[in-house]
This record gives sequence, structure tokens and C-alpha cells, in this order.
Amino acid sequence: MMMRYKEKEAFRKYLDSSGVLDALTKVLVALYEQNDKPSSALEFVQQKLGAPSVSEYEKLQAEMSDLQLKYNELLVAHQENCKEQKMVLFKHFIIINSCWITSEVNAQRSAST
Repeated sequence: MMMRYKEKEAFRKYLDSSGVLDALTKVLVALYEQNDKPSSALEFVQQKLGAPSVSEYEKLQAEMSDLQLKYNELLVAHQENCKEQKMVLFKHFIIINSCWITSEVNAQRSAST
């Protein structure tokens, strides 16, 4: 029983020292002092604590979805571009390698004659 009390007291001190109790008290006092009480006390508290409204949240979700789609499209394009670049490099390597081999063969022929 005493351990549970100590845990609760430690948690209360944590909330107090981190400013949570003060922030909640201020928001609740502001809600209490409202002449026209808001239809949703929870939304009032959330907004006062800095959370976006429901419509703002939905707008942010839509924007995030759009950005995710754009990111996925860009990622696919980037991967395709990387494949193309690797193929170009591979072709250049083959050309350079075949030129080197040809010049080596010609050098050996010239040296032997």
C-alpha cells in the first residue's frame, strides 16, 4: 500500500516538475472562465494545448498522403534511373574493355612482326 502511494507521489512530482500540471490548470481555468462553453470541451483543451483541430488534422493527413504518393513515384523513378545509369556504365565498361583488349592484341602483333 505504501509503495503505491510513493509511486503516485513520484508521478505527481514528475507531472509538476515537467509543467504538465501548470499547463492543464491554465487550460481548465480558461475553459471555466468561458462565458459561452464550447460544444466540445475536449477539443477546447486540445486546441489550447497546441493540438491541431479536427479539420486541420484531416488536412495534414491528406497532405501527408499526397506527399507519400509523390515520394513513392520519385523513388520508383530514381530506381529506374539508377538501373539505366548502371546499364550505361556497364556498356561503357564493355566498350573500354574491348578497346583495351584490341589495343593489346594490336600491340602484341606489332611487337611480333
